[in-house]
Amino acid sequence: MPFLGQDWRSPGQSWVKTADGWTRFLDEKSGGFCKKDDHNKENLFNTINYDVAAKKRKKDLLNNKAKTQYFHQEKWIYVHKGSTKERHGYCTLGEAFNRLDFSSAILDSRRFNYVVRLLELIAKSQLTSLSGIAQKNYMNILEKVVQKVLEDQQNIRLIRELLQTLYTSLCTLVQRVGKSVLVGNINMWVHRMESILHWQQQLNNIQITRPAFKGTTFTDLPLCLQLNIMQRLSDGRDLVSLGQVAPDLQVLSEDRLLWKKLCQYHFTDRQIRKRLILSDKGQLDWKKMYFKLIRCYPRKEQYGDTLQLCRHCHILSWKGTDHPCTANNPETCSTSLSPQEFINLFRF
Repeated sequence: MPFLGQDWRSPGQSWVKTADGWTRFLDEKSGGFCKKDDHNKENLFNTINYDVAAKKRKKDLLNNKAKTQYFHQEKWIYVHKGSTKERHGYCTLGEAFNRLDFSSAILDSRRFNYVVRLLELIAKSQLTSLSGIAQKNYMNILEKVVQKVLEDQQNIRLIRELLQTLYTSLCTLVQRVGKSVLVGNINMWVHRMESILHWQQQLNNIQITRPAFKGTTFTDLPLCLQLNIMQRLSDGRDLVSLGQVAPDLQVLSEDRLLWKKLCQYHFTDRQIRKRLILSDKGQLDWKKMYFKLIRCYPRKEQYGDTLQLCRHCHILSWKGTDHPCTANNPETCSTSLSPQEFINLFRF
């Protein structure tokens, strides 16, 4: 029997303990139930409901702002796709995303683009497959990426595209709330969307500062060296932006051979033959062909460092990370995974 001091109350009644036992408490003046006590009880219930709601809002806010990662970062993980007597369960995308050290990977220039591309692919189609902790980890890593770009003033366009992709996906998913498509309170997701808009505004307000160094610049180099450097750019939009810096660079950025090599790098001969465009002079317009091709076919992806899967022991790790492999020649068993192949690894 529950007690509240020396007063036990059944629903709608008030009781007190006497020498003869429990007796219903009556108001001496009114001859009925104690109206004042009922009023106080109603106020108590209202206060409790208010406190519960206030605590829930405070808890949601704290959970949303929490940066603590509730998992252990590992250098490698074992990827298993089935259950046996010795091993139970599956390794999911969210589990792999939590356990592999992506937070440190974004600080490595060789891995930065790989992680950003992975975040973009998850934003497009895999958000609903992540657990609540994995989704929180995703947002924490994304915030670190944005802060790094704001500090370094590099890869601005890349992160703008990532944020726009994520915001578009969330707009679609939030409209379907109540259909088990998102984990967590809707207010938490609205707050995350507001954070994305804030990050976009911060990126738009970046003012690129010119370095104080006044030595040799890119335009001071011989034309052959300038062209050689431009040939190493893998994104045609970078060539266009570079051509807008100075009139001399504008001329170089229109070089037909430059755009031809760019098309041949990203696309096959068959794809190129399907999208031929002739200029007014009757020559192939490689620049227009490039921008037409990227709308029809995926571009070739190239990364300085990637995740690798050991085909012998099914261990997933970053390139160059040693793992306890039992193969005679572990180096020959590892295969590099693109961001899309990493996601496909967890499709059952």
